[in-house]
Amino acid sequence: MDDVFEQLWQHYLDSCFLLSQPLSASSPFAIITAYNPLGQVLEPCQNRLRDRALQCDIEQLRVPYRMIIGAATDLSHMEKSWALFISKTQATALAKKYQQNAFYYVDAGVLSLIPCLAGDRQQVIGDFSQHVRIVSELPEICD
Repeated sequence: MDDVFEQLWQHYLDSCFLLSQPLSASSPFAIITAYNPLGQVLEPCQNRLRDRALQCDIEQLRVPYRMIIGAATDLSHMEKSWALFISKTQATALAKKYQQNAFYYVDAGVLSLIPCLAGDRQQVIGDFSQHVRIVSELPEICD
């Protein structure tokens, strides 16, 4: 992997998730965003369009889903994302469609980072609950 991707990968590993209420760990789920494809920062309007398209694709899957915010631990960067109860194979296809380098997968409460465009080193991050911050209201994404 090149240095830029390695740096992005480290940011992915160091992320936290903002939720307005806890998610059940009884069923596996993926966390996917459409923001900033291939790690390239887009204008907010472009990210919103991509997010709407992803939400339409998710609705067509007819599976439970919930909005979630993926963020740097210092909250300096945030991306609107979706927690959806699908298989890892389905999640890989969806993340690839939106040109994401990786997505998160939670199974039995364990958070993993799954690459989908480069490499194959799935990485276990740890207990999902340790990476969650429950907030009274999800923030608006403005960047």
